Order: sequence, then C-alpha cells, then structure tokens
Amino acid sequence: MSRRVICLYVAGGLFVVLAFLALVAPVPYVVLSPGPTLNTLGSDDQGKPIISITGKDANHTTGNLNLTTVDVTTQRVTAAQALAGWLQHDRIVVPRASIYPPGQSQSDVNQADTQQFADSQNSATAAAFCELGYPSGLGVVGVIAKTGADGVLKPFDQLVSVDGASVDTQDKIAAVLATHKAGDKVTVDIKRAGTPMSFPIVLSKSPDAGKAPLIGVSVGTECFAPFSVSLGLGDQIGGPSAGLMFALGIMDKVGPTDLTKGRFIAGTGEIESDGTVKPIGGIQLKMIAAKRKGASVFLAPAANCNDVKGNIPSGLNVVKVDTLHSAVQDLALLADGKPVPHC
Repeated sequence: MSRRVICLYVAGGLFVVLAFLALVAPVPYVVLSPGPTLNTLGSDDQGKPIISITGKDANHTTGNLNLTTVDVTTQRVTAAQALAGWLQHDRIVVPRASIYPPGQSQSDVNQADTQQFADSQNSATAAAFCELGYPSGLGVVGVIAKTGADGVLKPFDQLVSVDGASVDTQDKIAAVLATHKAGDKVTVDIKRAGTPMSFPIVLSKSPDAGKAPLIGVSVGTECFAPFSVSLGLGDQIGGPSAGLMFALGIMDKVGPTDLTKGRFIAGTGEIESDGTVKPIGGIQLKMIAAKRKGASVFLAPAANCNDVKGNIPSGLNVVKVDTLHSAVQDLALLADGKPVPHC
C-alpha cells in the first residue's frame, strides 16, 4: 500500500473521529418542547384538586380549562441534539443563556420561577374575585419573610384597623406606624374570607434608616370573597404563564356561569390583579401541547399574535384575549356560535 493511500486512510479516520467528537460535544443551547397540559378544574398527579375552595360549595364542572407548559432540557445539549431540535417542528433551540442567565445557577432560576408562579396565582385569584363582582378594599398583597407578619397574616386578608385606628388607605397605615418603633406590639384587625380576626404583630425594623417600622406586608386594593381559594401545582410548575387559566378555573368553580359548556379549552397568559393578560414565551409549543391533549379552543394573549400567526395546529381555534373580562365574554360568544377575535 502506497504512502499516499495510507495518508488518505489516516486523514479519513481522523475526520470521522473529529466529526463524531463535534456531534457529541456540548453546545451552549437548550431545547424547548411541548410540556404537560393540566386541567385547572381537575386534580394533580396525587389526586388533589388543583383549585380548592373552602367556605363555599364548588360548582360541578364538566369541561376543561387547561394550563399549558413548555419543557426545557436541564442537561447539557450536544451538537447532534441541537441539530435534531432545529429540524423538528415541535422543538425550539435557543441559547442556554436566555433560560439560565450567566451568574445564575439552575437552582436560582428554578427558585425565581417558583416565586413567579406563586405571584401569578395570587394575581389570578385577585382578578377572578374582582371579575365576579366581590367588594374591594385595602388588603394584604404579600407577606415579607422574617417580619412580625410572617406566618400570621396572609394574602387576601382585608385590613380593618391597626392599633385601634381604622385603615382603608396606605397613608393611614403609615400614619399609625409613624407613632411606633421597631419592637412595639400592635393589634391588627382583619377580615379573612369574611371572618373578623385580630392578631398581635411585633413591628419590624425598616431597612431604610430613619423610616417607620414595618408590619411586614405589602398592601394594595383588592377584591374580597367570603371564602378562600387554594391553588396547587406549586411544586411542579414554574413561571407566571398559567395565571389566565387559573383565574378562569376559579370563576368556573364558584361563579354563576358555566364557562366551558363541556368543551376542552386550553390557553396561556400571565395575568395581573386588574385582569390584564400579558404575553408569554413558547406559545407555539403550548398550542401543540394543547392540540395533542385534545383541546379545540386555545386562548392566546393578544400581544402574542405575531408568534401565533402561521403556527396554529390544524383544527385548533385560537382566540385572542387581552383581559380576563374579554376571555369570559369570548367563551360565551363561542358557546352561542358567534364570532370572536382571532390573531
């Protein structure tokens, strides 16, 4: 065998080896795919209701109001896996830094997603209560960890008085606290799901020097129902995008109107406490997940319309919504066979 042929064999072998190594080498990308879609009117994997109502009989529900999710690869992606993802219609390959920013661990990102999910559940409950017409007032929006209110007060506690003084505005709370110092104990009177309660709270030091002490809560205008709502899945799903479907699920369980009429409805969208529906990521994959699960209707945030166009699975009716109120109206129009807005 000539030296030339030997060189060709060696070069060819090296090329194959290098090509193989290139394909199995990790690359700075992650692969997104359609994730689980869960019926907010149903139960989780442990058989627990995803939406639990205490203090009021829940309605009998017949249809589906499914939240949708996106799966993200947690392990390092190889060049071959990234290439395969680019070639599949139900996969999206994105830079790893867009999901796991530099300087943040996977644990940091997961923790932030969990907090966003919890915040979205509170916003969904607030929006649903107001859409159902319950009275508004000043209430607890959030509780600050390691303060006197931690473990005592809860979101949706309606504030009645502090230290005997009626408080229906933030300024009135501030005026009461200005007469106290950190370590003082005050009585906070509230209504929780319509039931009057009183709690002694030890005031905490403000992180701002010279400022009045803190009860340990953030407050705002909310609507208050004479019952309580507990939302599950906090240990399974992260991020804010399930807010719209949670709000609709609450309304279907306790409201006067059957929103589904037995239909399989899915959707997505971050929701604010005033009912505004905000855009989310991965909506193309969420529509695929919904269609595969059996949905016939999909509720999409209006601001996601550019992502929706050209990516709608065959047979899926995608409805454009910008508020919780419009979503409720559109579901009623659909049930009556009337036109609804689309992207």
